[in-house]
Amino acid sequence: IMRDDLKRMVAVTARISGRDLGSTVSDVKRTLTKSGVIPHNVLYTFGGLYEQQQIAFRGLTIILIAAILLVFLLLLFLYESFRVAFAMLLVPIFAVAGVFFGLWVTGTEFNITSRMGMTMIVGIVTEIAIFYYSEFRSLPASDDRLILAGINRMRAISMTAFAAILALLPLALAIGHGAAMQQPLAIAIISGLIFSLPLVLIVLPALLAVFDPKASARSHL
Repeated sequence: IMRDDLKRMVAVTARISGRDLGSTVSDVKRTLTKSGVIPHNVLYTFGGLYEQQQIAFRGLTIILIAAILLVFLLLLFLYESFRVAFAMLLVPIFAVAGVFFGLWVTGTEFNITSRMGMTMIVGIVTEIAIFYYSEFRSLPASDDRLILAGINRMRAISMTAFAAILALLPLALAIGHGAAMQQPLAIAIISGLIFSLPLVLIVLPALLAVFDPKASARSHL
């Protein structure tokens, strides 16, 4: 008889085939919470790979928060404006929401690799947003400066995003041996990049107009 902390313990193991770990554990939890399935004097915990995954999730969540804070500090250092830095920070945060949508549409599990891709999206989308704002700052003061910056940078921003998407497409389609393991990473990044285009070209100008309404009338030259 195995014991853990002076209590009798039985280890129940299983193999998963044809579905992801997260949804499988969710179904098991739902079944175990039903009345009469588990006696009241019996305690159970989930260990093994699922426990390791949850520990990794918590670590990656801290990394994601740290990445967002570091990006905000970088933008604050570059532009010396809390309003501008906050407006630009909202763009990668919205792109992270786009990652969730992309994973949901494709039916991809939200696992460690997809969360890594989510963290990478914060940096990638911030870089694209900086492309736009750098062009905005270089233009002479005018009422349509926010629009002109998007028009001037549309080609560069689009090609940057499309090039990255095309490079990740074989991985997202799980082409090649072992590609399926990294497929969630590629899908997460591609989803974020797709959402980044309207976010940078449409949402960011609107945010700048709201947070800094006099921006289009000022010259940064």
